[in-house]
Amino acid sequence: MDGLRGLAWLLALQSVGELLARAFSLPFPGPVVGMLLLLLALRWPVVRAPVAACAQFLLSHLSLLFVPVGVGVMTHLGLLSQYGVRMLVVIVLSTWIGLAVTALVLHKTRKPHHD
Repeated sequence: MDGLRGLAWLLALQSVGELLARAFSLPFPGPVVGMLLLLLALRWPVVRAPVAACAQFLLSHLSLLFVPVGVGVMTHLGLLSQYGVRMLVVIVLSTWIGLAVTALVLHKTRKPHHD
């Protein structure tokens, strides 16, 4: 039951984010606004516990979420053979940039550890 409540929180916050993005013509997509709202809402245990249960369920079935992507890649094999090297370079670079930014943010926001 907690997992369904968590999914309801995720969908509600994404919907609110979409509404806010459209109402105020924000330069961010609605799901990004919803994620920021979720980040704020995770401070409350009434949101945190159900979302954690839902996240655990989604992570345990994460491989199923890649099936539509795999099917999409298979339907566009021509594009993949034409732009494959460029796409690989972009994927590798964006992954490294994402990892670097994540590490930098974690390093800057981490509290110093005193022994």
